[in-house]
Amino acid sequence: MDLLAAERDVVAVDMPGFGESDVLPPGVAPTPANLGAAIAELCTELGLQRYHLTGNSLGGWAALELAKSDVAASVCAISPAGLWRSALGPRRFDSHAFAHRLGPLFSLLLASPRLRTRFLSTTIGHPERLTAQEGRELILDWRDAPGYEAANAEMRGRVFEHPELVRVPTTIAWGTLDQLVRPPRPERMPPGARYVELEGVGHTPTWDDPELVARLILEASDQASSGLSSPGQAPVAL
Repeated sequence: MDLLAAERDVVAVDMPGFGESDVLPPGVAPTPANLGAAIAELCTELGLQRYHLTGNSLGGWAALELAKSDVAASVCAISPAGLWRSALGPRRFDSHAFAHRLGPLFSLLLASPRLRTRFLSTTIGHPERLTAQEGRELILDWRDAPGYEAANAEMRGRVFEHPELVRVPTTIAWGTLDQLVRPPRPERMPPGARYVELEGVGHTPTWDDPELVARLILEASDQASSGLSSPGQAPVAL
């Protein structure tokens, strides 16, 4: 955050149903499109116009959906979900449900470096770079997010459609150590999108190499410098 804030106005957003954000209203399914629409409403409330979007995983998909509308100056999607050939469907083993079934015991088990590494290694290329406290908090935030289960089901039951509607400068980035999601299908990417491989990082690279990710986001937003953006406009981190 500090690396970006040195050169941009930055708004960091907890997705609906995650972190400190409430879930979407009753009757509104947490699809990537609806999550993106909720972010757009927040940006309108904040008075933001022609902002740069960046998101990771499901946040990357939500950013791409939001970029279909005439609000964004650019989009940087890091390991975005949805760019697969067909819907993934339910997992064979639901680790999230397993963590819930263990209840308080799960929190105690996270004192084990081996268990923390096992949970973190699917999303982070170098779990050893996190402190025990950081690893524990990250895993428990995932387990306790009230919107995770429904959003995950919607995500795995869909694919990103109509990429041709994204007409702003777009960067798609993928970590070479990503063990969670395979690289994107070319036909799912917006036309003209720049594809970047990030060496030595996993699915959630902000934990592996924050300097690398900050450079990526700044470079991606600089693509829109020709009349669409200025250094004072805000990348919105999803």
